[in-house]
Amino acid sequence: SSFIHLNAQESYKNGVVVTAHPEASKVGKKKKKKGGNAIDASIAVQFALAVVYPNAGNIGGGGFLVYRDAKGNTDALDFREKAPLNAKEDMYWGKDGNAITDLSLYGQLAAGVPGTVDGMVKAHEKYGKLSWKELVQPSIDLAEKGFPITKQQAGELTKKHLDFEKYNKIANAFISRSTWKEGDIFIQKDLANTLKLVQQKGRKGFYEGKTAELIVNEMKRGNGIITKKDLKQYHSVWRTPVSGNYKEYKVISMPPPSSGGIALVSLFQSIDKYPLKKWGFQADSTIQVMVEAERRVYADRAEHLGDPDFFNGPQKQLLDKSYNVNRMNSFSFDKATPSLSIKAGEIIGKESMETTHYVIVDKEGSTVSVTTTLNNSYGSLV
Repeated sequence: SSFIHLNAQESYKNGVVVTAHPEASKVGKKKKKKGGNAIDASIAVQFALAVVYPNAGNIGGGGFLVYRDAKGNTDALDFREKAPLNAKEDMYWGKDGNAITDLSLYGQLAAGVPGTVDGMVKAHEKYGKLSWKELVQPSIDLAEKGFPITKQQAGELTKKHLDFEKYNKIANAFISRSTWKEGDIFIQKDLANTLKLVQQKGRKGFYEGKTAELIVNEMKRGNGIITKKDLKQYHSVWRTPVSGNYKEYKVISMPPPSSGGIALVSLFQSIDKYPLKKWGFQADSTIQVMVEAERRVYADRAEHLGDPDFFNGPQKQLLDKSYNVNRMNSFSFDKATPSLSIKAGEIIGKESMETTHYVIVDKEGSTVSVTTTLNNSYGSLV
């Protein structure tokens, strides 16, 4: 949803806000009208999505932010969740040594240390113009007064009712009724109270004090392992964006721990010499080249990319055009390459070193692109 409808013939002088929920788009639009920049609007949108789009928008998860200002300067903020200090390699394994899938998806043990609030605080400190309090206020209003749920949300809340009951021992908005219909007003008083603490105290309103205590108590109710120390020690990180070119376009994207930016640039380099435009959209040859490039890039992604705080991936080589072009040498139009036969590329000398997306452009031309996630739809369901 967005507050404007875009097509190729239209252009806008005052900017664009595009999000997954109309209420969040309205919030972003209002902040820009009040003189806020793209970062201001993105902070207000992020908190609004935590209220109106709880299957992916969040304050209990994390995300990635890519920023380009009107002069072409770029930045990237990593506010993804982190593993708690007590996390262990075998924490999701059964006694037989096999993984218990649900443990990593649902319940308190599935939760990572949340990054969203710290990320929004960092973004505001570096680039924000409007006051922190006025950026958080719309989400408090939406949580306290409620908003009409969409048809899709009514279906999701009804379908997941038993799951919410299973993973929540204390009454809350999500288990307040068993069936929902389009237009029902969804009120989240507890979330409003949490957002008020974030509004009043900033980072400390979430990672310390009452909210931290409530999170740790919730962990103890299940088999969760997030501690007060985990919360206090969490910090999002500014990183250098990944950039590359495809035809006449410059691509600016997220660096590791996201694999998306490197994978995207690698894919563009891999297919650059093939005349996709001439072959046409979804033509056999176009699809074949894209799939073969993806096979190779994803093999590299699985082997060579990780969190740069813990793993020195060979980013420079993976972004080297000759490397990616050579990776396509084993491809033939005569026959698909079995994925099992595609191994990661040989890296010479390693270099040391359910999700939603929104995009905001302000009237100066500064742009923010954010992907935010809880892993599964509605996260751990807690």
